[in-house]
Amino acid sequence: MNTSPLGIGYALRSIAFNLFFYICSILMGLTIPFFIGFGGRDGAIWICTRWSNMHRWGVVHILGIRIVIEGEVPSGPVFVALKHESMFEAIDLPTLLPFPAVFAKVELLRVFLWGRAAALYGLVPVERDQGAKALRAMVSAARNLSQQNRPLAIFPEGTRVRHGTRPALQAGFAGLYKMIGLPVVPVAVNTGPLLHGFWKRRGTVTYRFGEVIPAGLPREEIEARVRDAINALND
Repeated sequence: MNTSPLGIGYALRSIAFNLFFYICSILMGLTIPFFIGFGGRDGAIWICTRWSNMHRWGVVHILGIRIVIEGEVPSGPVFVALKHESMFEAIDLPTLLPFPAVFAKVELLRVFLWGRAAALYGLVPVERDQGAKALRAMVSAARNLSQQNRPLAIFPEGTRVRHGTRPALQAGFAGLYKMIGLPVVPVAVNTGPLLHGFWKRRGTVTYRFGEVIPAGLPREEIEARVRDAINALND
């Protein structure tokens, strides 16, 4: 991974990017009732995808960050398990993957205007510590979305982590893997040193798509293989 030191030029780029992203997000958010009102689910899908595209454009053209993709980007019903180091990869998913269904904390579905669009787009709400009923609802939603020939995107560590660390995967990941019965494509990504926090650095972000891991493996094996693969860029 290539990074540049943070100087006055990059500080100005960070300010410009954050102004661009948040102002555009607010303005696009105000159009959501129009798109949903006239286009329904298709309108929500369109605005969510354009929002993600807008964010990627700003990262590349304002921050000057190069994005490299290694390996084959999957499509269809598969678990895509990603490393999570910054907000970038969460927002970037509709640009990175072909129409993914995304596991996300339930609080995101309560965000004004954007929450409604996200629900129609296909977010799978994750309610931590809510017991078996919430888990069954999550599995049912994920199965329905995968039957629409969509990849299921998940951050198995559960939250953003510091670059170079290897936390244990959340217990719920192995349970979902077993109950939904899909193969897994692990994805390493190294956004932390460049894009975590307000101040951004210029450099190269790499997505590394690993080999497909088959369904039906024991819990210890699937957790070990996914954990190793998503940490492949921890240098």
